[in-house]
Amino acid sequence: MSRRPKANDAALVELFLDMLAAERGAGENTLAAYRNDLDDLSAHLRAEGVAIIDADTDHLRGFLKSLDERGFKASSLARRLSAVRQLYRFLYAEGKRGDDPAAVLEGPKRGRTLPKVLSIADVDRLLTQARVNAENAAQPVAQRLRAARLLCLLEVVYATGLRVSELVALPASAARRDQRMLVVRGKGGKERLVPLNQAAKRAMSEYLALCAETKSDASSKWLFPSFGEQGHLTRQHFARELKALGAACGIDGARLSPHVMRHAFASHLLHNGADLRVVQTLLGHADISTTQIYTHVLEERLKSLVRDLHPLGQS
Repeated sequence: MSRRPKANDAALVELFLDMLAAERGAGENTLAAYRNDLDDLSAHLRAEGVAIIDADTDHLRGFLKSLDERGFKASSLARRLSAVRQLYRFLYAEGKRGDDPAAVLEGPKRGRTLPKVLSIADVDRLLTQARVNAENAAQPVAQRLRAARLLCLLEVVYATGLRVSELVALPASAARRDQRMLVVRGKGGKERLVPLNQAAKRAMSEYLALCAETKSDASSKWLFPSFGEQGHLTRQHFARELKALGAACGIDGARLSPHVMRHAFASHLLHNGADLRVVQTLLGHADISTTQIYTHVLEERLKSLVRDLHPLGQS
């Protein structure tokens, strides 16, 4: 009786990614990251003359060692290790292997990395400069439209804490006149409600009015349309415009990204007394442990409360 041919590396990786998409609701960005990590594993093993299905623990340790020698940071190395562990756990569960060679692998020790956070004053400078740019009637209309779009993006992300992928893919229907809440489709296709403040609604209204005035992409289904394949503004384009705005405000570009604006939203809420569970819901975190990267804000707030309010705090 002949043995069945073994699936090649690419086929196994695709099976694993299909499972992530179907059973865990993994989004395109997550799948792309896993594919990149596992393609790297496959390339390393291929150079060693071994297929993914045949690799043992020593082969996988060799892969991790190669990442370290290539200068990968502990956080990046840990992410690759997570992908490898999940792949081999899947292969074992599916009966494609009789063991799990990744189960005993140890990852690098990582210290807690705090998110980059802008101060309230920094955000105020960004929003003020963005509004000045949007209201500059002397500039060409196309440039003014881009400035109004950037102001709208900033006001919305700071008001809601949306992921940048959620922000740029907002539908045009998100800007209804009576809109008080946004319905956001996040990771895994899960929907959540986030409130809009007056500043965000005003920026959105002004941006749409200018779009109508210039007859810009009136038929698009996206709030922030573009001519690219996705049909809406890309994350990279928003990031470039944000860094340029930051430079005009004297804010180092290394400290500034769309994700940093999301961090600012969460940190400033907590600093002003918001409950961690509420922030978890607004951010769309499935697990409270993800939101707990912001507990340093709570720690500082509690210290200041004790210092200012405890009867012996000043002694």
